[in-house]
Amino acid sequence: MERPEALVIDAGPLYAYADRRDGAHSASLHLFETHPGPLIVPMLVIAEVTYLMRKHLNPAIEVALLADLADGHFAVEPVQPADWSRIAHLVARYRDFPLGTVDASVVACAERLGARTIATLDRRHFSVVRPAHVDAFELLPA
Repeated sequence: MERPEALVIDAGPLYAYADRRDGAHSASLHLFETHPGPLIVPMLVIAEVTYLMRKHLNPAIEVALLADLADGHFAVEPVQPADWSRIAHLVARYRDFPLGTVDASVVACAERLGARTIATLDRRHFSVVRPAHVDAFELLPA
């Protein structure tokens, strides 16, 4: 039996999932509820999302996300030592774009795990970046 492919999650859908007022809330919630998983959240994405939640939303929403992480609804993926070189390479390569550290960490994580699919609302960056392991990422929600 073939193992389901991992979905690596960027900050946009994770924030939208938590904020019912966000225009992408329904699509993000549906994606997370129906994707066979695993649902992988890179560690740096959590830092970015919780910062945005603290800044724009009720602290209870941040706590709810942390509870979802604790309950295993999402798998947290730490940055591995070798990822930092890849992140630095991507930030340098796309410096005029610019591609930041968090987005580059999503790419590095997906490459390391062999994931072809990224949950993102950031089509601008992720449609341009060329991963090392596939021609292009599949971006969800569509």
